[in-house]
Amino acid sequence: MVDHLVLFAAREDAPPNEIEDLISSLKSLKSEVSTVVDMSVGEDFSGRAGEYTHALFARFDDRDGLKEYLGHPAHLAVVEKLDRLTTGRIVADYEV
Repeated sequence: MVDHLVLFAAREDAPPNEIEDLISSLKSLKSEVSTVVDMSVGEDFSGRAGEYTHALFARFDDRDGLKEYLGHPAHLAVVEKLDRLTTGRIVADYEV
């Protein structure tokens, strides 16, 4: 299994409805990309993530599944939203 973890920081001036749309778009990737085994997305409530306001967790059977996800048109469209609405991201991919 391969886990894909993304922490991202929503822009302070981003309209709340656009952040909601971003989260919804991220969640929809679970059904749009066949290689996604599991996925969750949410806003950090603990305040322990520093500047990062949200996190995404996705699981794949293998590295090829992650690679397919990363190049999928639905994922690429969401990345455009992330680029526009966030100030930074940290991504980690690891095998479990």
